[in-house]
Formats: sequence, C-alpha cells, structure tokens
Amino acid sequence: MGKRTIIVLATRNKGKTEEIRELLKQFPVDLKNLDDFGPIPSVVEDGETFDENAYKKASFTARVLGIPAIADDSGLVVDALDGAPGVYSARYAGENATDEENLNKLLIEMTGKTNRNAAFECVISLAVPSGAALTYEGRCEGLIAETPSGANGFGYDPVFFHPESNKTFAEIGLSEKGAVSHRGKALTDMANEFDKVLIWIEQCMPNLTKQGCMGGSHGGE
Repeated sequence: MGKRTIIVLATRNKGKTEEIRELLKQFPVDLKNLDDFGPIPSVVEDGETFDENAYKKASFTARVLGIPAIADDSGLVVDALDGAPGVYSARYAGENATDEENLNKLLIEMTGKTNRNAAFECVISLAVPSGAALTYEGRCEGLIAETPSGANGFGYDPVFFHPESNKTFAEIGLSEKGAVSHRGKALTDMANEFDKVLIWIEQCMPNLTKQGCMGGSHGGE
C-alpha cells in the first residue's frame, strides 16, 4: 500500500464528515475533522461571499494544523431579496436565531413577491498551509414556496421547492437530495478529480513557499 494523505475537514459535523468520507473512500486519504485535534480558535465568518468564508476557514485550519484542510460555506440566495439572505443565511433573523426564526423571517420578507426564484449555493475550498487553494462550486435552482412543507432536512429546506423533484427539499430523502443539492454537486466535482487533487497536494507540501504551487477554481465554471 502506498502513502496515505491526511486531510482535515474544518467542521465538527459528523454527518458532513461521513458524507465526504463516503465520496472519497476509493482514494488513499485519511479524513479527520476538528474533533480529532485539540482546541482550535474559531474562525469569524465575516466574508462577503461564500467563497471568502470557505477559503478563510480552510486556509486558517490548514495553517494552524499544518495539513491540507477542506471547508465549505453555503446559503440561500433569493432573487426578489437582492440575493439575501446569502452569507447571512444561518443568522438571518439574528445572531443566535433558530432555523424556524430564519424561515419565518424569509416568508415575511417574501409576502406579496411574485418572483419566487431562488437558489442554494455552496463553495468548497481545499487549502494547504501555504495558503494555496482549490475551489469547487455547486448551485441548485428552485422556488420559495408560500408555506413550509415536509419534515426532512433543516434550515430553509421546507420552503425550498425543487421543480425537477416536484417537492420541497424537506420532502425528499437524503440520498435524492444529495444527488441534486448544491453541496452534493460541489462535492461530486471535487471527488471526480480527486486523483489530480492529491498530485497537487503532493506538489505543494514539500516546499510550502514553492512558486509552482498555485490555486485554482473548478466546478461551476
């Protein structure tokens, strides 16, 4: 057996960790998450875009731990609200708002709006300690329903109607959602070229100030 690459996921979410492990199981990688390490300072997600926040989390974690790191940032973008809630999706109704409070605020803001077009967007950043990074993007188009429906999922899923499925995200199963969701698309793009990603990591890690180690964007382009 050849050498295995250790990569840390900048999350403590066990479900997200298992999802990514499943996608990358055929590759020689050992995926850890933040629970596998000692205390690490929190990253303030104050970027103005999903890309900025994902990169900030991934590059900070990679620099602190000295190994490659993967992070993502995602949210709901609504046309009639000029792209809101966007990067504030998790705290749309306030810093410690619940999913229900955020969803209720969204429905109030959408009262009387005829344009119900919306999309879930996700950006995944894979960074090495030098700061170089690769970026993957996923987007899922849908509509904001008038009322919540479904008991699955979380966040805005009960009001995000996916026309191709003819259901809200809270009405479809986890595997079906993974096949069409913003995060699922970004993760699949990353997994589809992960053999090249491992070569890139190998090139970057021997000399972290190496001029030839450059980041790039993939997926959604």
